Amino acid sequence: MGQIIFDAAVTINGYLADVNHSLQWLFDVPGAGEPDPTLLPEDVSLHVEGANTYLWILEHENLLAQPAKWQKLYGQIPTYVFTNRQLPIPAGADVRFVKGEVAELLPELREAAAEGNIWVLGGGELLGQFLDINALERFALTIAPAALSGGAPLLPRTIGSDRLELSEARQVGPFARLIYRVKPGPVATGS
Repeated sequence: MGQIIFDAAVTINGYLADVNHSLQWLFDVPGAGEPDPTLLPEDVSLHVEGANTYLWILEHENLLAQPAKWQKLYGQIPTYVFTNRQLPIPAGADVRFVKGEVAELLPELREAAAEGNIWVLGGGELLGQFLDINALERFALTIAPAALSGGAPLLPRTIGSDRLELSEARQVGPFARLIYRVKPGPVATGS
C-alpha cells in the first residue's frame, strides 16, 4: 500500500488560495508555470482534491474547451473530487465526484490507488480530515515568495509539533521546500 501525501504550494503566510479561490498568486512567481519535477510526488496512482481546487484548474487551464490538456496535467490517474455539487468533467478525464467524510471514503480511495501513492492536492479542510483520522503520512510544502491578505488557509486545524517531523528542507529556485513525516495523533471525533 502506498502513502497518502499532501503536497501543495503555499504563501509565506499560510494561504493555499486567495479569497476568490484563485491560485494565480502562485503562477505570478517566476518559474512557477513549469515546476521543477523534483517538487512533484512520485508513484502517484490517485489524486484527491476539493471542489474549489478542481474548478480553478478547470477554468485556469481551460480544460472543458481543451480536454486534451487534462492528460498533460493528470495523465490516466483517476481524480476524486470531494463535493456536494454537480460539476463538469473534461472529455476523457477520469474524474469521480464523492460526497461525505474522508473517514467514510478512505477504504474506497485506498482500493482505487492500489499500491500507489495518494496525492491530496488541495483543500485545507480536506487535508484536515486526513490528519484527523491519522491517514496522512507525508506533508510537503513548497513555500512561495508571496503573501496574501486573506484566502483559503493551509490548514484550519491545530497540529502540534509532536505530530510533524522535518525530513527535508531545501531551496528550489525561488521556493523553499519543506517535507514532514506525519506522526499519529489522537483520532478526532467529529469535525
